[in-house]
Amino acid sequence: MNYQWYPGHMTRTKRDMQESIKLIDMVIEVLDARIPKSSQNPDIKSISNGKIRVIILNKKDLSDERKTRLWEEYFKEEGIFVVSADSRDKADIKKVRSKIDEAALKKRERDKKRGIMNRPVRAMIAGIPNVGKSTFINSFAGKASAKTGNRPGVTRGRQWIRLSKGIELLDTPGILWPKFDDEALGENLARTGAIKDDLINMQELSLGLIDFLRDNYPGRLKDRYGMEETGEDYLILEKISKARGCLRSGGQIDLDKASRLIVDDFRSGRLGRISLEVP
Repeated sequence: MNYQWYPGHMTRTKRDMQESIKLIDMVIEVLDARIPKSSQNPDIKSISNGKIRVIILNKKDLSDERKTRLWEEYFKEEGIFVVSADSRDKADIKKVRSKIDEAALKKRERDKKRGIMNRPVRAMIAGIPNVGKSTFINSFAGKASAKTGNRPGVTRGRQWIRLSKGIELLDTPGILWPKFDDEALGENLARTGAIKDDLINMQELSLGLIDFLRDNYPGRLKDRYGMEETGEDYLILEKISKARGCLRSGGQIDLDKASRLIVDDFRSGRLGRISLEVP
C-alpha cells in the first residue's frame, strides 16, 4: 500500500520550526505510545539538535503497559527526558509538569549564575498529526488554548501559549516527513489515524491489523467479535462482517464497513490496550 503524502503546509511548518529553534530552550515531542518509533519524526530530531529534549508517550491508556515501559527505558538510555501520559488524566498532567521542570533545572541554574532571574523557559512542542498534542496542551494549560480534533491537520500556524510563570510554549502544526522508507512505518501511522483515511485502502489496512493481532494478541478478535480466529485473514474479515451485521442490501457482505469497524475498534481501545511496536 502507498502511504506517501506531504501537504504544502507541512513544508512551510518545517521551515518555520527551523527558524524558530533559535528562540527555544527545549523541544517537547508528543509521540503516540502505541507507535513511538513510527510517530517520531526524524525531521524534528534533527531540528532539535543541541536543545533539551522531552518526550511524552501520549495515549498510554490505549497502549500495552509493558511495552510502554520498555520505550521509557529506551528513551532514557538515549539521554532524553521521557514520561508516559493520558492527556485527559490530571494526575498524568502533573507528572508531565514535573518532568518538564526536571528537564529545565540545569538551564534555570545556568541563568541564575548569570544573574538572569525569572526568565521563562521557552519550549517548542511538536508532534505528527493525531498524536493528541492539542489535547495535551489544553489539559496542561487548564483551558482551551489549542484547537483539538480527532483528525489529522487541525492545528495550523504558530501560536505562543503561556503554560505557567516559568514556561512559555510555542505550538506547531503536526508534520509528517516527505517519504516513508519503511512500509510498516506508514502502515502503523495509518492504523492510528495519523494519515487521513481517504488516502488509505481500509480493507488492506484491516487485513494487516487482523494478521498482527492474531500473531501478537491472540484471542482479542474472538473476545470482541465472538468468532474463532481460524482460517485466512480474509476469512476472518468475512466472519467479523457477518457477526456484526455489516451487510449491503440483499444480504451481501460489506467488507469496507467491517474494515472500518475493526480499525475504529483498535483506535478507540475497544480491542484492548495494544502497542504495534517495541524498541
